[in-house]
Amino acid sequence: MGKPTGFQEFNRELPSKVPAAERVKNYNEFVNLYTEEKLNQQSARCMNCGIPFCHSGCPLGNIIPEFNDAVYRKNWEEAYHILSSTNNFPEFTGRICPAPCESACVLGINKPPVAIEEIERHIIEIAYEKNLVKPTAPLVKTGKKVAVVGSGPAGLAAAAQLVKVGHTVTVYERDDRAGGLLRYGIPDFKLEKWVVERRVEVMEKDGVVFKYNSEVGVNVVADELVRNNDAVILAGGSTIPRNLNIPGRELKGIHFAMDFLKQQNKRVSNIEVTAEDIIATGKDVVVIGGGDTGSDCVGTSNRQGAASIKQFEVMFQPPAQRTQHMPWPTYPMVLKTTSSHEEGADRFWGVNTLEFLGDEEGNLRALRVVDVEWEQDFMGRPIKFHIVEGSEREIPCQRVFLAMGFLHPQHDTFISQLGVEIDDRKNVKAKEGVYRTNVSKVFTAGDMRRGQSLVVWAISEGREAARKVDEFLMGHSLLESKDAVNQFDQVF
Repeated sequence: MGKPTGFQEFNRELPSKVPAAERVKNYNEFVNLYTEEKLNQQSARCMNCGIPFCHSGCPLGNIIPEFNDAVYRKNWEEAYHILSSTNNFPEFTGRICPAPCESACVLGINKPPVAIEEIERHIIEIAYEKNLVKPTAPLVKTGKKVAVVGSGPAGLAAAAQLVKVGHTVTVYERDDRAGGLLRYGIPDFKLEKWVVERRVEVMEKDGVVFKYNSEVGVNVVADELVRNNDAVILAGGSTIPRNLNIPGRELKGIHFAMDFLKQQNKRVSNIEVTAEDIIATGKDVVVIGGGDTGSDCVGTSNRQGAASIKQFEVMFQPPAQRTQHMPWPTYPMVLKTTSSHEEGADRFWGVNTLEFLGDEEGNLRALRVVDVEWEQDFMGRPIKFHIVEGSEREIPCQRVFLAMGFLHPQHDTFISQLGVEIDDRKNVKAKEGVYRTNVSKVFTAGDMRRGQSLVVWAISEGREAARKVDEFLMGHSLLESKDAVNQFDQVF
């Protein structure tokens, strides 16, 4: 434990940010780093609890008190090795994770929790600065070949783990760059793309081969991929967006969020946009969906110079604090105000869109909406809604971005060609802890298996699937499971 009285002496402080009025002028990251003194103080707040619930709060089982102690002692090599033993990509999670570990922090029972996410980001950035992040693949190879389909966080994590134990790994990516959602989806102001490219370079030095513009089932034959490899991991993500099939859906100006965000990622990286431009400049924008993807649309619209931005959520407004039905250490469904909301947007809850309205030329001009009230059960969960009488109205807008989540992976290519089973939710069927499909040699991980989820869960899935593939290939695995690394999970 770094400092026994640290949690009493120091309050939670997050790094400063570039003011909203300045940061909306570009697409750069805007969260600064701690000073050396502040980083030391924030790590000192960790209490090294007898039962650190932050371990169970983190899907990766990060060994948090130990790396906080190492940070306090300024032993950066130790801090990096502790963190990287459970997390392949702290530079991603340290920027974009909602930090369920902090919700489970014991200090958070009666005080603001330890700033775990920011400490992670500092550990990995200092590790890169000190040249501690190096290739780790062994010189002696196993002779086994593994193909990974998809280079999102699940695919990258699986590839990084498998190459670590000597397998030959090839990653197939249908886009022209690696990263999946990290590369084309998450805005640069949250995750600059050099961060992704830096990690890909490390993986390439480790021996991972990336094949771009390679869509399995289209220009890469799925059956041949299985025949030519000893194992295949499907990690293509959950890519089919939830649509809003109401009258007027065919009007011009209505777009899925990912189409909008991907285009802007390309523009920032000076990559040609071949599709018709989706631009919010000078438009009245409505974002339908209250999650992180909707928030990303808000931030991007602000940077493009939208005339106005409204964000609609059909659910009721979450409470500002935990309720009796959200006890610690569970992840609380409370009101979240993101940095994009700080930059400017009008947020509305309990709004249901009934119709898209257009002009004579087929362009979107307005929405017809109505307010709704929700019935809740004794746990505060929504049951059904009722329309508020007399609340129907028109909302002028020329751009709508649909950010209502994702349904399931794309079925019409390699999934159907390989004949892998899908579950009731239309995801690839494979049990957690097994990750193996009904097709010999074929495994699956990430959103493709579990459905739309967090980046940190995708990394966890990729790691665990890699361990099962290693067991399948070698009869046993040198890759430790989350529970084996985290001794507290073994005991409790």
